[in-house]
Amino acid sequence: MKAVIIGAGEVGYHIAKSLYQTIDVVIIDIDEDACEKADGLDVQVIHGNGANVSILSNVLENADLLVSVTGNDEVNIVACMASKLLVEGKKPIKTIARVTNPDYIDRPVAKRTQIGIDIMICPELALASEVADVLSIPSAIDSEVFADGKVEMMEFVVRPDNILVGKQMQDLQLSDCCIVSALFRNAEVIIPHGADTIQANDHMVVIGKPDAMKDIRGLFGEVTGKRSKILIIGGGVVGFYLAKLINKNDVDLKMIDNNRERCECVADELPEILVLHGDGTDVNLLKEEGVHEMDVVITVTDSDEKNMLCALLSKQLGAKKVIARADRSEYVMLFEMVGIDSAISPREATVNEVLKLTMGTGIEALTTIEGEKADIIEYTVSNKSKIAGKPLRKIKFPVGALISMVVHESETIVPRGDYVILEGDRVVVFSLPSAVSDVERLFK
Repeated sequence: MKAVIIGAGEVGYHIAKSLYQTIDVVIIDIDEDACEKADGLDVQVIHGNGANVSILSNVLENADLLVSVTGNDEVNIVACMASKLLVEGKKPIKTIARVTNPDYIDRPVAKRTQIGIDIMICPELALASEVADVLSIPSAIDSEVFADGKVEMMEFVVRPDNILVGKQMQDLQLSDCCIVSALFRNAEVIIPHGADTIQANDHMVVIGKPDAMKDIRGLFGEVTGKRSKILIIGGGVVGFYLAKLINKNDVDLKMIDNNRERCECVADELPEILVLHGDGTDVNLLKEEGVHEMDVVITVTDSDEKNMLCALLSKQLGAKKVIARADRSEYVMLFEMVGIDSAISPREATVNEVLKLTMGTGIEALTTIEGEKADIIEYTVSNKSKIAGKPLRKIKFPVGALISMVVHESETIVPRGDYVILEGDRVVVFSLPSAVSDVERLFK
């Protein structure tokens, strides 16, 4: 397989890094420094404008995928449209365009095949949607749904005062419709067994049927019926879209931004929320606005460093949970190491969509958790899948991977050793990165 990536910035470089070991990658960028960095990977690097038809004509031969992720929406759109026209009548190509302006898209991921774009992604909207999902479950730091909402994944932090601390996995009285898929402990990833003991500050990943997951939330201190107090620092695309999403819920919402014109724009669009013109690093302002009473503070400015500082100040002043945007991938782990509850990158949505297209047929959903320490992948089983028609105990499943849930027709099941997976089943797999390729082979 061959992929052409236009844009060697944070997103493009990370996509290339994720792909180059398994497929041929060509990366194009007009910035010399970005090209020099990409040269460190085993990929073909071209210095030039990715929307230039002559450059595209030379690199599109035998290409299966074109991903345009520059910082310019129009360049990305034009590159995808031009690529479709250039290969017309030849080998078809899939195209993905990253856009930032919500005028082009009203949801995180959309199809625009009529203009030559198979997948259009707005990472900022994807980030806002992800944060909104987490906020809907106050005790969680991450949340995803699979199989059309029939399976839910939540990640919780085990606080030192939690009743689960010191318990062995075999002593947990969980519903038959949910399973603990992993424990993240510092840099360690544990696929738990019965004798494993839960420790304070573990991050626990639970996957299950949505109805059963409601009971799980109580184990992590969630109080129902309480009106949440939320502060958003940063009124840009992410902050504005996030405010629109969570303003529909039962919350008391405030926003701080240092751009007066932006504040006026948000206030006009969302008159129900309190918009404050000020600096999110101003300790006096944070105190005046009652940051110590906030259930959640979300920092989503365009500066990673400012997001970290605002989040840490809010935490120090008493906010119960802080979530910070981190555009640079190397910052995600750093943010959480210094005390931020959850660091979220807008890059992940784009990378995951690309990986879905390059990992072959059968993949319905893919998400990475804990800064890419693990993947959760949803497959649809075909009649050609090596896993179909056999009891699980007779399948040599790779070390570092676990089948967490199976959706058979309308039934959601935690499979045991005697369960036989059938064609058409939707299977949710938890996997360490080292095991993903072996898992893929079982479903091909």
